[in-house]
Amino acid sequence: MKVTEHIARAKKTLFSFEILPPLRGNGIEGIFNTLDPLMEFKPPFIDVTYHREEFVYIDRRDGLLQKKTISRRPGTVGICAAIMNKYSVNAVPHLLCGGFDKQMTEDALIDLHFLGIDNVLLLRGDPIKSEKIFTTEEAGHNYAVELVGQVNDLNRGKYLDGSFEGGCASNFCIGVAGYPEKHFEAPNIEEDLHHLKSKVEAGADYIVTQMFFDNRKYFAFVDRCRAIGITVPIIPGIKPISTRSQLSVLPAHFYIDIPNELVQEVQQAKGQRAVSQVGIEWAIQQSAALKKTGVEVIHYYTMGKPDPIYQVVQAIF
Repeated sequence: MKVTEHIARAKKTLFSFEILPPLRGNGIEGIFNTLDPLMEFKPPFIDVTYHREEFVYIDRRDGLLQKKTISRRPGTVGICAAIMNKYSVNAVPHLLCGGFDKQMTEDALIDLHFLGIDNVLLLRGDPIKSEKIFTTEEAGHNYAVELVGQVNDLNRGKYLDGSFEGGCASNFCIGVAGYPEKHFEAPNIEEDLHHLKSKVEAGADYIVTQMFFDNRKYFAFVDRCRAIGITVPIIPGIKPISTRSQLSVLPAHFYIDIPNELVQEVQQAKGQRAVSQVGIEWAIQQSAALKKTGVEVIHYYTMGKPDPIYQVVQAIF
């Protein structure tokens, strides 16, 4: 079932969450251990992130270095299939511009369609760790809006090889990312919203926001979106702070602000468990306020740590 269909049928606020594939060499049991407790709350869909390749350098016998490409977290499509098979829950794989050319993207979409996956979340993706700026694959997409266009074309039976006139059409529900505090590369919020509207006009069906810790930023973002004609559902993204180091790591990596009240509470907490509890209580307050306003879905970023999410969801849902 499509994400938008879940939203249309729901009589109350839904919850969803996002998981990471395990590191290469680890089994899928860790994924099931993450999911099993959360399935108690019957999430309608689960996102599975995609992680592009990285470059590593290996010492050769002649003293030189050999550049090698490696994916540290493979398995997104397989995990989606396993989730659907084990839990009978819709899986939402992420698909990136980075690391894919257009033909690879089409092939991946065909695989997903054959597996009965109805939803995709489309992202440009970050630069690989060894590069400062995002670089496009040869014959790939520069921006997420182009990726949305390709998926929308396939939904109409239009393939890259134009010889397939009236080909088998896919039926993907398309999600895209939104940034309440703007994307870090956008010069201002107005320009960022212009790009978001372009993604919706290209065929996006819903928006999931970057994490935020101040609900006022989410509501202001929604108001701005509605004011320029964006009418699709806008799903808020929430993450409980779990370590003191995240006070600096999260802003540096995701380009977000953390309210001073939360910063002070974390800094004053005595020990790791107390820090985690502060983050959980803050996320509970955020979620309760969002739910009270009637948001369709609250989306949680687990980042491989399901216990805080379990406690938040248990309190709210």
